[in-house]
Amino acid sequence: MSHTLVLAAHPQLAHSRITRCLLDRARTLPGVRVHDLYASYPDYFIDVAREQAAMAEASLVVWLHPVHWYGMPALMKLWLDEVLTEGWAYGPSGHALRGKRLLLATSTGGAQESYHPQGQHRHGFDAFLPPYEQTAHLCGMQFMPPLVLHAAHQVNEAQLQAHEAQFVHQLSQAPR
Repeated sequence: MSHTLVLAAHPQLAHSRITRCLLDRARTLPGVRVHDLYASYPDYFIDVAREQAAMAEASLVVWLHPVHWYGMPALMKLWLDEVLTEGWAYGPSGHALRGKRLLLATSTGGAQESYHPQGQHRHGFDAFLPPYEQTAHLCGMQFMPPLVLHAAHQVNEAQLQAHEAQFVHQLSQAPR
């Protein structure tokens, strides 16, 4: 059965407003399976067979996490290193993910203006996306335009609800 798999990685989910909100909402949606990596693997020992089976069933995979040092949190990176193996996810015989869609749903602490050549981060936000895009490409997945919420600590309730609505819309686009 084809569905959406939301892989969430937030090392301090209890203190998160954005990721927690999106996770809670995703759990209410039909055809969406939510998997909180930090809750499942507090010891960082990943069940690769379980993760590959979950990925194989999904038509849309969502990586939901805040930006940490211009990339993904540590457990998400470890998950990629261990789950997306040669011969399964990529390489001459690695076709398990081919044709699936990948959505990055993320948030930043910095304002959108800080992701600019003259801003604090010295680059537009898109400059930090090539590892995600290339991972999707290597695995034969379609990388969808990311859903990014900047200045996550400062958004008001209306902005959070609008972001949540965009997230739900993206998840609803997965073929069933």
